[in-house]
Amino acid sequence: MYKKVFSLPLAVLAIALLASACVGNKKYTALQSDYTELQTKYKDLDLKFLNSQHELTNAKSRVTDLEEQIAQYKSNVNSLQAALDKCLTNSGQGNANIAKLVDEINASNKYIQHLVNTKAKSDSLNMVLTNNLTRSLSREEMQDVDVQVLKGVVYISLSDNMLYKSGSYEISPAAGETLGKIAKIIMDYKEYEVLIEGNTDNVPISQKNIRNNWDLSALRASSVVQALQNDYGVDPKRLTAGGRGEYNPIASNDTEAGRTRNRRTQIIITPKLDQFMELIDKAPESSQDGDTTVTEQDTTTY
Repeated sequence: MYKKVFSLPLAVLAIALLASACVGNKKYTALQSDYTELQTKYKDLDLKFLNSQHELTNAKSRVTDLEEQIAQYKSNVNSLQAALDKCLTNSGQGNANIAKLVDEINASNKYIQHLVNTKAKSDSLNMVLTNNLTRSLSREEMQDVDVQVLKGVVYISLSDNMLYKSGSYEISPAAGETLGKIAKIIMDYKEYEVLIEGNTDNVPISQKNIRNNWDLSALRASSVVQALQNDYGVDPKRLTAGGRGEYNPIASNDTEAGRTRNRRTQIIITPKLDQFMELIDKAPESSQDGDTTVTEQDTTTY
């Protein structure tokens, strides 16, 4: 984790105070103006630093995902190469079987390349989506919103303190502006599905109309879904609400800080599942007699 290097020396403030007592109004006004300008530059640099940290975290996540996929692809190619080597040593199979195996390897490599290209397009869209969202949020909003990309899925985690009234599933008026910015991003990426997932800590709820934390988490997710639909015009066919109660913690419930982190609502943005199923259906298939069938690859942008 990079350490912030931006600081505003206290000496500037001391000089300004000293100047106000020792120099005339004109010089004092000039010093005050310089101090105000330095404050503005400091706030801008601090915000840019925060955005850079988010972008670096997302970039590391994408690199890890690509490394895992490349390792899998290499393993597949090595397996096919081993089969080819075995075929070459078995002269009784003849050149016909070798040619068929080569064709199968080529077809598999072509499909693998198509998957790599498709994932690269998806990763690029996710990066643009994430950058657009983080840049639209203020520094204060970023304290209650965490944006991550994990294995091709965008996770937007919102703290309950910001979203809801205390002990309730009603959305607070203060959360409206932040939800509006998130809704705009969702509207811009119409080919993505959106899952709203409620999470709580393990402290039992004690309200007459709410049975337990399962109820609370599901009701909170439903409140966000209905706000996105009714207040911001998001197509309800793209939305799903779910509650996970206390059973999906990201921190220990033994401390107040941990319980605060666990009380969250996640907006999960993911490409439509049927698009990936189409890719799987288009994988090259080998017939029983050794012939390889290669289907035309889809060029849909995700």
